[in-house]
Amino acid sequence: MADELERNRALWSHVNAQFTAADAGARWAQAEITWGLFSVPDAELGVLGGVAGLDVLEIGSGTAYFSSWLHRRRARPVALDLSRAQLETARRCQAEGAAGRCSFPLVEADGGRLPFRDDAFDLAVSEYGAGPWCDPELWLPEAARVLRPGGRLVFLTNSVLLGLCVPAEGGVAEDRLLRSQADLARITWPGGGTEHHPSHGDWIRHLRSAGFEIEALHELYPPAGAGAHDFYEIVTPAWAERWPAEELWVAHLPSR
Repeated sequence: MADELERNRALWSHVNAQFTAADAGARWAQAEITWGLFSVPDAELGVLGGVAGLDVLEIGSGTAYFSSWLHRRRARPVALDLSRAQLETARRCQAEGAAGRCSFPLVEADGGRLPFRDDAFDLAVSEYGAGPWCDPELWLPEAARVLRPGGRLVFLTNSVLLGLCVPAEGGVAEDRLLRSQADLARITWPGGGTEHHPSHGDWIRHLRSAGFEIEALHELYPPAGAGAHDFYEIVTPAWAERWPAEELWVAHLPSR
């Protein structure tokens, strides 16, 4: 696990230098909460609901733009990420007032070992953070531990089908299956990081084992006229219009 963490930290330091540091200001300034590579509006999905007054943990925050969106809606976010470089970019955005007065904690830590007390948060969110980049057998129990009874978990990750259609050497998804489903559980990309893409059955098992009750699985498609992502060239809009490229999971803990 130590090797995996260091490999992923190094990858995201590189990505920050190549893309996210320059992209962060525009993301922080964005008025609407959206999800994923094609910016599907949360208002259309109705997933988050009202967040005012909630203690929110963003697991795998990157440059913490999602936390900035929540802060402007009067939530109390804490942004956690493994990459110091990404958090330094977030700190710069806070200092520059990229979204007005937007100060909230930035924590450097592993999503599989959260440095928070039990029952500390009302909501945990992750947009391409913990979902693909942390072992679900580690981060889901940790998310459950720090959530209060009745607390909610909302996270976005790549679809299982997308993972099956991306070449082993990387690149854009094709229109046929290129790997077995068993190969998705842990993927180390050539020259890149290690990702986790459980099957739907495994996601359900992991969530239930951690104590969550599943509310919904939203399979996302791009809005009409969506263009390709500027940096993450893993899927084209044309592919994503035919098959879901992303999955948004919603779950909660039982109330005591």
